[in-house]
Amino acid sequence: MSTDRFDFKAAASALAADGWCVQPGLMSAEQTQALASECAAMHDAKLLLPARTGAARTASVLRGDSTHWFLTGAMSAPQQAFTDRIDALRVALSRELMLGLVDAESHYAVYRPGAGYARHLDRLRGSDARVVSAVFYLNDAWQEAEGGALRLYLADGTSRDIYPRAGNLLLFLSAQFEHEVLPATRDRMSVACWMRQRTPGWSA
Repeated sequence: MSTDRFDFKAAASALAADGWCVQPGLMSAEQTQALASECAAMHDAKLLLPARTGAARTASVLRGDSTHWFLTGAMSAPQQAFTDRIDALRVALSRELMLGLVDAESHYAVYRPGAGYARHLDRLRGSDARVVSAVFYLNDAWQEAEGGALRLYLADGTSRDIYPRAGNLLLFLSAQFEHEVLPATRDRMSVACWMRQRTPGWSA
């Protein structure tokens, strides 16, 4: 899959119209596989840590994933390739929608079978820095029967289930959509990302 397939304008238009979208093609098949292989290897080596919630990064029964943050100056080649593409998308969305996005933060997330994340908003309490949430999926040949959907709750009271199929990118407005991660029957891997705006006291 060529990254030339990713349509930045279509993503911006969908966010403007609906507040969310799913698109393929952000990364090539080879780049996606490199991320998946690294994520799985890091998880097996116990380099991912139990996820925490809120600005205080406290442990919580609300979520059951383990994570590894991508750190500036200490990224692997697969992580840097992803960061470069997300930054290109951030610039495009900021330009098309005048969102004032200044940076992005990303981490690997692995949910073991049976683990999930309770319904929540991605905005941290007392902070509106996170504007656009992005989830890039790394799971090859995922089947709906395996569960693991991200359930997005819409304003009309309905919901949409997005299954974590490798190569798909889910985008949604962080302050607008509550969502949850449903348990799966096998390991569920992704890169979670937030595109941020400058706020009082903001730091990169």
